[in-house]
Amino acid sequence: MTAVEIPPALAVSLEENLGPGGLAWVRGLPALARESLERWELRPDGPAAHGVVALVLPVRRADGSRAALKLQPVDEETQGEPLALRTWHGRGAVRLLDHEPATGAMLLERLDATRTLLDVPEEEALRAIAELLSELTRHQAPPGMRQLGEITHDLLLDAPGIHGRLADPDERRLIAACARALTEVRTRPGDRLLHWDLHYGNVLAPLPDGDGRAPWLAIDPKPLAGHPGFELLPALTNRWDDLRATGDTARALRRRFDLLTEALDLDRAEATAWTLGRVLQNTRWSVVDGGRTALDPAPRLIAEVLLGRGPTFPAGA
Repeated sequence: MTAVEIPPALAVSLEENLGPGGLAWVRGLPALARESLERWELRPDGPAAHGVVALVLPVRRADGSRAALKLQPVDEETQGEPLALRTWHGRGAVRLLDHEPATGAMLLERLDATRTLLDVPEEEALRAIAELLSELTRHQAPPGMRQLGEITHDLLLDAPGIHGRLADPDERRLIAACARALTEVRTRPGDRLLHWDLHYGNVLAPLPDGDGRAPWLAIDPKPLAGHPGFELLPALTNRWDDLRATGDTARALRRRFDLLTEALDLDRAEATAWTLGRVLQNTRWSVVDGGRTALDPAPRLIAEVLLGRGPTFPAGA
């Protein structure tokens, strides 16, 4: 069988994001790829692709049909992916064809990796991602899924430490306001099946010879059970240059938020609170895990706009 070549950039990313465990996993990846190809009688059908931690191999099945083999470390973020894909059953998301629980290997339908929502006009992309969010969150999360309530609990425990690492007093006040907003909704964490990472790059078009069930399909969920308002931030921050190009970033941001909340039929106040909670989560990653002492411009502006404080950045920032 042809040896599977591991992209060097994937090895670097795994070590940077998962440390020694990621490096150890990538050392065993060639053998895992061979075993998975043999198990499902697959043959490689093009160059490998990869994300932050996953290797994706385009393959042909024994009957000649096209598929994709996805291999990634199994952790709290990725372990629920097969169950979520089974629950969605191809409605708004890539189809799961088979799964090997012992290794986490997944055989997926193949989509067109060259066509994402990054490549279409912003208005079309925004409406498409809103429709997908609406479709995916219709489903109640199955038993065993990570819970937003637990994530919220941990975030609020960490909030004083997050606050204390920020150098700017205005940013400390902003993050304190995010924590207060999250506290107000913490008792209503919701039970919908969330994708949790649905940005424009995680939406692909089907292949031309696909079944025609949808023009766009979601990939790469990091699923959890919770309130759909916790889903909005990636669609707000992605394609940020498109917002800036309008000349009034805050106004364009409000329009995005309005369209998303209307498409998902969300209570605006609750959607605001959960989005501010997501800003708090992203800030924890950047200041606690990443060692930064300032907010990124996008989440800062989002928090300011949703809190009604008016942006402290220029209109085109």
